[in-house]
Amino acid sequence: MDPWTLEYEGPDPQGALVRETLCTLGNGYFATRGAPPEAGAGSTCYPGTYVAGCYDRAVSTVADRRVDNEDLVNVPNWLPLTFRPEDGDWFGEPAAGLPQRTELDMRRGTLTRTFHTVHAGRRTHVTQCRLVSMDDPHLATLRTTLTPENWAGTVVVRSALDGTVSNRGVARYRDLNGRHLAPLGAGSENTGTAWLRCRTLTSGVEIVLASRTLVTRDGRATTCATPTSDDWAATDLTLNVRTGEPTTVEKTVALYTSRDRAVGDCLDAALHALDRAGDFSELARRHEAAWRHLWETCSVEVDSERDQRLLNLHLFHLLQTLSPHTPDLDVGVPARGLHGEAYRGHVFWDEVFVLPFLNLRFPQTARGLLRYRWRRLPRARASARAAGLRGALFPWQSASDGREETQELHLNPRSGHWLPDNSHLQRHVGLAVAYNVWQHYRVTGDVAFLCEFGAELLLEVARAFADMAVFDEELDRFVIRGVMGPDEYHDGYPGRAVPGLDDNAYTNVMTVWVLLRALDILRTLPGPFREELQESLGLEADEIARFESVSRGLHVPFHEGVISQFAHYEDLDELDWEAYQGVRRLDRALEAEGDDCNHYRAAKQADVLMLFLLLSEEEITDILERLGHARDPELVPRTIDHYLARTAHGSSLSSVAHAWVLSRTDREASWEFFRDALGTDVEGAPDGSTAEGIHMGAMAGTVDILTRCYTGLAVREGVLHLSLRLPADLDRLSFDLRCLRQGRVRVEVFRDRVRVSVPASGGPPVTVRVGVHLVSVRPGTACLLPLA
Repeated sequence: MDPWTLEYEGPDPQGALVRETLCTLGNGYFATRGAPPEAGAGSTCYPGTYVAGCYDRAVSTVADRRVDNEDLVNVPNWLPLTFRPEDGDWFGEPAAGLPQRTELDMRRGTLTRTFHTVHAGRRTHVTQCRLVSMDDPHLATLRTTLTPENWAGTVVVRSALDGTVSNRGVARYRDLNGRHLAPLGAGSENTGTAWLRCRTLTSGVEIVLASRTLVTRDGRATTCATPTSDDWAATDLTLNVRTGEPTTVEKTVALYTSRDRAVGDCLDAALHALDRAGDFSELARRHEAAWRHLWETCSVEVDSERDQRLLNLHLFHLLQTLSPHTPDLDVGVPARGLHGEAYRGHVFWDEVFVLPFLNLRFPQTARGLLRYRWRRLPRARASARAAGLRGALFPWQSASDGREETQELHLNPRSGHWLPDNSHLQRHVGLAVAYNVWQHYRVTGDVAFLCEFGAELLLEVARAFADMAVFDEELDRFVIRGVMGPDEYHDGYPGRAVPGLDDNAYTNVMTVWVLLRALDILRTLPGPFREELQESLGLEADEIARFESVSRGLHVPFHEGVISQFAHYEDLDELDWEAYQGVRRLDRALEAEGDDCNHYRAAKQADVLMLFLLLSEEEITDILERLGHARDPELVPRTIDHYLARTAHGSSLSSVAHAWVLSRTDREASWEFFRDALGTDVEGAPDGSTAEGIHMGAMAGTVDILTRCYTGLAVREGVLHLSLRLPADLDRLSFDLRCLRQGRVRVEVFRDRVRVSVPASGGPPVTVRVGVHLVSVRPGTACLLPLA
């Protein structure tokens, strides 16, 4: 098994959509699903191309209610290419019974298909290779080689651009309006060039594709433009083919939108890009060089072929969604990548799982993603004001402008019922934004980042949560009411008409943590800048004093010697887990039976336990002690055991969280959860939705578990700390890091030692601590440190 390839033999109609998701090619600017170029109307395949940050809003009527949704737009399809003998029908799908193979090469970023077609007994061998350029983010190319095996004659090849597409990639959304494109015209020329121009219906983003289709190995081809419509253009090539002789057609496409920088007319830009693009070989050479550089920056190596292959796949799709091309695009972390239409391409809190990976390898990309949040502060401030709060409330689902995009209704496909969606109460997304700001600063040591916008982001989140906390006279504590935690199975109390929960432990503990970091930032910032920022925010001394008061008096509920998920959690019933064995989406199953998860101590995913992923045991203990709770060394293992027995793992993030948390108490169980998370998209996502897009948080989380959790890796005050807790089945691990403060570092972990090396790049020495050993590793040298 080659750890760098994902291979499929033969057709798989049932699994075709999952295959297309996993065979998506992208470059951080746009991505195209691995659908075949010949896929047409009525096909089980779903061609989809998505441009980062290109959203459009549409209105639908559901259950007699107006529903407003903003989608990541499925832009015109650049792939269409088919052919036919001069007197035959267009090729529609590979011939059954003959060899077919699809291979994703993750090292080079290419997708290759080989198959046969049969037209009236005439058999043709076809090889297709495509790439979406990691060198030039606006370019993609498809090379098709036709080899007649038992015939000779004339072939017509049709290369098209299709603007008739819509957003239809998620079955449960198909009753909603998925139309987002208005045609602005198309054309083709006898030179092999075609173009198509359209605009999104409400956001007004202009999208242009231009293609050049040429024959490279047969000078006898003739090219002619075909009739076009406003939303479809094609070029036909007529060529003579000979038995056993290959003929190659190359289609190169340029894609531009009006969101791009330094672009006047999008069509002019696309045509100019085609003029300078070079042929397939030249595009591939530059593309592969760009991928080689990426892999040198972030490779992770383990000694299991299965695990190595899946790790490479996770890294590959992370880099296709968030690449060095991303920082200037004003985009966030789409929870399902640029690979499909699940969650409508929205940005959630998954960045809390993704940014740790980027901070240590591509800090500028991480900073660009944080800037996406900062640019949407005006909307977040308006949301806070509407709730009677100072500061900023970030939306649970974000898209183009930062307004709340969470649906008001969602469909339970099991019952067919449209139900209220209260997910907008997951205010903890703002805590994740603040957490990411602080972690980026800690890893990079970049005070300029804080001064430019990081401090403002974190402080505005802190202000909102400090105001959200109200004093309860009976408890003699501050409380936070009417929210949801990460566990989406609980959005309210049985019998209470108003949704929301009180004193969600995750929300409250993280609120204290953020308030303490806000106080740290006010001490960290240079004096003149701190005073200027406080003045611009209107942050007075009494409000800073409130940070201190809330951070010492916020209520965290307990029951049965463990941290309660929320206040009155202990009043809920225990679920009959045996009756629902193997059911991950309990919410759908129970609702279809007329029941509700709100009645039970049953979680979709880690909620309280997320605290043990984001914070160290020492940090949690210190916070609880600050809140007046006695130190209890058994609290963490008791709490883990309590919730582990009551979690359905209905989210792809659940296995990631549990793998991390259990690394402290049960490494064997941690390893099982890690390997479950590693296979999420290839071996079956908990919700079965890989066909609709990858799971970004889970993919980044697996890399993070290996490189930070199991190694205890942390960057504090310019020192790289390692404190290993390897599972028994993990014998060897090596990975590369690159961050602003440390430069480039390679870490190799063995059972009894760690080797840290720094390439001869002229950068600064790297200070490393492993246990009691503190060493400085100079560029061009390596240091072997014992673990004892």
